[in-house]
Amino acid sequence: MQTQTPTRIRISWPSGHLTATLDDTPTTQALIKALPLVSTARTWGEEVYFDTEVAVSRETDAREVVDPGTVAFWMDGDALALPYGPTPISRGGECRLAGPCNVLGRVDGDPRLLATVRDGDPIRVEPVDD
Repeated sequence: MQTQTPTRIRISWPSGHLTATLDDTPTTQALIKALPLVSTARTWGEEVYFDTEVAVSRETDAREVVDPGTVAFWMDGDALALPYGPTPISRGGECRLAGPCNVLGRVDGDPRLLATVRDGDPIRVEPVDD
């Protein structure tokens, strides 16, 4: 039985970049088909999100509360959501998203690097060729 190699993406903005490892999900597959993509970063508390123009359905394991560094897809906004700390609706220190989101994977390394993204920054997502 062949195992799927994890998909890696690079997310870049003017003051930095990071990579993320994505699981093989229907949402990941739809996102990969749309790459490379350029969008405008938005911030919401300690979360960065941006439009992808990818439309997908909710997956069975969609969640609102996730760990910092989770790569999530917010269906209501066709957006990638990258929480690294509490949002305006969090209870305590949790990462609570605006609604149920499909979970795609995790940021590689320290998700707090996302704190350098400014609202309105251009953001680019592309595949990483290993």
